[in-house]
Amino acid sequence: MVKEIELKAHVRDSETLKNRLSGKAVYSCAFEKRDVYWFGQETGVFPVTKLRVRKEKRSFAGGTEKTLCLVTYKAKEVNNGVEMNDELEFEVCPVEAFEEFLEKAGLKPGAVKRKRGWAFTKAVSFAAELAAAELCAELVEVDSLGWFIELEICVNVSGDDADDKHEETFSEARETLLAFLDSLGVEREAIEKRFYLDMLSSENS
Repeated sequence: MVKEIELKAHVRDSETLKNRLSGKAVYSCAFEKRDVYWFGQETGVFPVTKLRVRKEKRSFAGGTEKTLCLVTYKAKEVNNGVEMNDELEFEVCPVEAFEEFLEKAGLKPGAVKRKRGWAFTKAVSFAAELAAAELCAELVEVDSLGWFIELEICVNVSGDDADDKHEETFSEARETLLAFLDSLGVEREAIEKRFYLDMLSSENS
C-alpha cells in the first residue's frame, strides 16, 4: 500500500528559496501543470467522486521536454497541515478520449488549477522495516494564490502488520518533511492547512 505524505507552505522569496533548494537537493526539471477536477454524484457507498486530470509539461536541464497527462484519485487525511493520502494515479493518452469517457460516466468538469515551477528530489531513509524513499520538493506558483513550497514523500507500507505501521510511517515521514522545511528557512507558521481547491473557492467567492 502506497502512502503519500505531503505538506505545503507559503513562500515569501521564491528566488532565495530556489537557491537554497539547489544546495540541498537534486534539480529534476521545470514544469507547467494544468489541473481540471471532475466531479461525480454522491452515492450511498462513496462520497462525491473527484478525479484530477493533469496536463503537464516537463523541461529538463539537457534541453529535452516531456508532455504527459495524469489521472489522480486521492483519499485525503490531514493532521496539523500535513496530509497523508491514499493515491491512485495513472497516465492516459489521448486525454480527450478519457475526458469523453468521464462525461459518459456522469462526471462533470469543475475547478481548474494552474501552476508552474521547479522540481527537486532528495533521498531519505526511515526505520529498518521501511524502505528508503525519496523526498520530492516543488517550488510552485499557483495562479491567483502565489508561491508555495510543496514537500512530499511516498512510502510503501505492506504486509500483515501494515495497519500497525500506519502511525509510525506517518510520524517518521512527517518529521522528515518538517525538518527539511526548517533547513530551507521556511517558518512552520507558513504551512497552509487548506487544500488548494478550498483556497481557490475562497478567492472566487
